[in-house]
Amino acid sequence: MRKVIWSLVSVAALAMAGCNSSSSPQQAPGKADDGAAATAAPQAGNKVTGQITLREPAQLSPQAKLEISLVDVSAASAGTTADATATPSAAPAPLATKTISPVGAFPVSFELEFNPADVNPNNLYVVKANLVDGDRTYEMPLQAPVLTKGASNQVSIQLVAQQTPAEKDLAAFEDLKKQIGGMKIKSGTKLEKDASRGWQVFRKDGQVQFIREQVDYGDKGFTETDYAYKTGKAWVAVQQKKSSKDAKPNATERVSWDVDGKPVLKQVVSGGKTSDLSDDEAASLKGQAEAILKLAGK
Repeated sequence: MRKVIWSLVSVAALAMAGCNSSSSPQQAPGKADDGAAATAAPQAGNKVTGQITLREPAQLSPQAKLEISLVDVSAASAGTTADATATPSAAPAPLATKTISPVGAFPVSFELEFNPADVNPNNLYVVKANLVDGDRTYEMPLQAPVLTKGASNQVSIQLVAQQTPAEKDLAAFEDLKKQIGGMKIKSGTKLEKDASRGWQVFRKDGQVQFIREQVDYGDKGFTETDYAYKTGKAWVAVQQKKSSKDAKPNATERVSWDVDGKPVLKQVVSGGKTSDLSDDEAASLKGQAEAILKLAGK
C-alpha cells in the first residue's frame, strides 16, 4: 500500500512539473503576433525581370537598339492634377537601365538590378521599353507597373510599331486628297514646245493646298502628278510615269519634304519593287512642284 501511495504522489508531482514547463516559454499575445508578422514579411528584392515581345513580327536590322529602364513616374502622375501654371519638376533619374544591341530574336528576356533603398513604397514605378530601328520606333501601348502598390517584380511587355515620318506624310497626303472635292477648283492649260500641260488647282481659305498636273510629252511619255503644299511650300509629290495617257504606270515616284525643304521620303515603285529614289530625281520633282505652283497657283 505504501508503494502505491508513493507512486501516485510521484505521478502528480511530475504532472505539475510538466504543466509548469510547457507554460514557461509562452510570451504575451502581442509579442507572439509581432514575431509571426516579422517572419512572414517578404524580403525586398533588388531585381525586376521580364520578357518583351512585338505585337507584329518584324525583321530588324543589326543596328536596332532596345532600351529598357526602371522609372519612378509618381511626379508625372501627380502633374496631371497639379496646377497648370506650376513649374514642372525635373524627372528623377531611372533606378536602372539596360541597352541591348544588336537585339536578336524576340521574345527578349531582361533583368534590371536596383538598390531597394531607392524605392519609396508610396511611389509608382514602371518599366519602360523602347525599340529603335532606323526611322522605325516600337513603343509600349500600356504601362508596366512594378514593385509597389500591389505590383510584382515581373512584367510582360508588348511593343507596337509606330509609323515612320515618311509613312505619316503619305497617310496625311492621302487624307488631304480625300478632301479636295470640297475645295475651290481652278483649271488651266499650257502648250509648250515639247509638251502639252494641263492642271487643276485646289484652294482652301485662299491657300493652294493641292495641284493635279498632267503632262503629255508625245512619244517621250506621259506623267500624272499630285502635289500637296503647306504654307506655300512643296510638301508631298507623287508622280506616275506612263508611256501614254491611258497606259498603266511603269514607275511611281514619291517624295516628301520637311518644313526646311529637306527630303523625308524618297521612294520609287517599279515592277512591283520599292527602292530609294536618287537625290537628283528627288530634287527634280521638287523643282517641278515649285514650277507648277508658280505657274498655276497665280
